[in-house]
Amino acid sequence: MANKGDGGQTIEGPMDMPKKTDRERLADLEARQRMMAEEVEKTRRALRGKCAEIVTDLPVEDLTEREFRDLLAAAIRCGGAAAVTALRALPEACTSSQPGTPTNTRSSRRDGPATSMA
Repeated sequence: MANKGDGGQTIEGPMDMPKKTDRERLADLEARQRMMAEEVEKTRRALRGKCAEIVTDLPVEDLTEREFRDLLAAAIRCGGAAAVTALRALPEACTSSQPGTPTNTRSSRRDGPATSMA
């Protein structure tokens, strides 16, 4: 079945595109893979930036840097929902303190050995 195209040429069936070699396909796939990895990293940074903005509104100065890091690492490791459930189960006396009064009375040097909670 022959059709007339816009340029007056007869088109005979589907156009035969030259097939890519395996090397060309591999190069294209690797380029797409690099672009996807860059997009993932860009999105990860944006999400972490949003979380960092949340921290500026919290009284993190009541914790040592080590406590803050360990707290976040443990919450992330066990999952947000499980961490929130565990923290809500704490007695009320542990969760409320006088505003402006640090809950941490120890210096980070006396907290004990620097061991991982993993």
